[in-house]
Amino acid sequence: MTVTVDCPTCGRKADFSPANRWRPFCSERCKTADLGAWASEAYRISGDARDDAASSDEGEAAAFNARPRS
Repeated sequence: MTVTVDCPTCGRKADFSPANRWRPFCSERCKTADLGAWASEAYRISGDARDDAASSDEGEAAAFNARPRS
């Protein structure tokens, strides 16, 4: 029995098996469209923007060391 899933891009049914080289997408076109959305930053996780100091390795280490310990 072949498992089918909804294509994340267009919603059509797609085989989720090694025979479908674009899985979980239904076609190369849908896979490419999804990749383009990631590249253009269309997918985002909501939340506050991080400042530059917190995004650097030194900033993260400083933030970790500044936390109160219990």
